[in-house]
Amino acid sequence: MDLSKILSIAGKPGLFQMISQSKSGLIVESFTDGRRIPAFSHERISSLEEISIFTETDDVPLKEVFTAIFKKEDGKKTISHKSSAKELKELLTSVLPDYDEERVYVSDIKKLINWYNQLVEKNLIDLEDKNTEESKEEESPAEENTEDK
Repeated sequence: MDLSKILSIAGKPGLFQMISQSKSGLIVESFTDGRRIPAFSHERISSLEEISIFTETDDVPLKEVFTAIFKKEDGKKTISHKSSAKELKELLTSVLPDYDEERVYVSDIKKLINWYNQLVEKNLIDLEDKNTEESKEEESPAEENTEDK
């Protein structure tokens, strides 16, 4: 799952996919209605690849949280982002038990759930991480060579 071209733009609802770059910013396509609009460099634009969730120990990348929800829900949409605060917290606790309850607000969980449901609707979440598989394959032969010596 490549989240580097999936964007969140402050002040605009939903997610956007980067289509192209222009002199003054980006051309993005809305997941909600499919319209293409310009996103200017002065706007706060965040790639989902860069976002992580606070936990008691380390920050967990959004990709890992999405994967955990995907496994829990068997690849289907989860509860609505408009569910009660209690339900939203229970869902996040079930997939990320050590999330930092003081720094992760209900509004953050709502965004997370809304984004997850949009990505599932567009079939953009998969359990195979190609970069991880390639790095494992590269490490395996190196480990075998050191054992032979």
